[in-house]
Amino acid sequence: MNVVVTGSSRGIGRAIAEKFLEEGYPVAGVDLREGTLSRPGYKHVRKDIRDILPEDLPEPGILIYAAGTLEEEDALEINLRATLELNRRLESAPSVRSILFIASASARNGAEFPLYAASKAGIVGYMKNRALNLAPRGITVNSISPGGVVTESNEHILEDERLYAAVKNETLLGKWAEPEEIAELAFFLTVKNRSITGEDILIDNGEMLKSNFIW
Repeated sequence: MNVVVTGSSRGIGRAIAEKFLEEGYPVAGVDLREGTLSRPGYKHVRKDIRDILPEDLPEPGILIYAAGTLEEEDALEINLRATLELNRRLESAPSVRSILFIASASARNGAEFPLYAASKAGIVGYMKNRALNLAPRGITVNSISPGGVVTESNEHILEDERLYAAVKNETLLGKWAEPEEIAELAFFLTVKNRSITGEDILIDNGEMLKSNFIW
């Protein structure tokens, strides 16, 4: 069964691609950057997700959308519109059995930048729409909303001892997640799972729950 992963050159997308390769699944990775994986079973498609056509990819069984940007001027275009359009082109393949979107904790709490938060909230709403519409085909559709994750895009925080201590202090568990943790859940939701659909699953080390009760 072929797995398509967008944003596969680094961060969460790369960790997800690696997990599926380790489990013996062929992976087609899509990214504007050069491929950073060199393993049997991996095919890299160096393209903007706005330009991908179904014929660029093998017949998909699992679709995972991890490509995205923090840049406000491109957030709605890439994170939302391009992802929706690409999925529209690919979900009709009869081989598709599971779809997963990487959203963000920002979709729930509105944190970070306004257009970024809006783009990720749109992904969660779209995910629920596709879960409703694709259920008759037996396709599961879910999303994962990470909070802080140790990836290259967060290097400015990770390399600043003061900032990193401050963000970790915002979580109940006092840490950020590793991309491999997101990959493990992605594998479960798309391969092992048969009964979860239409759900957005939060991985934020308890940041959303943390509160100070004053009496």
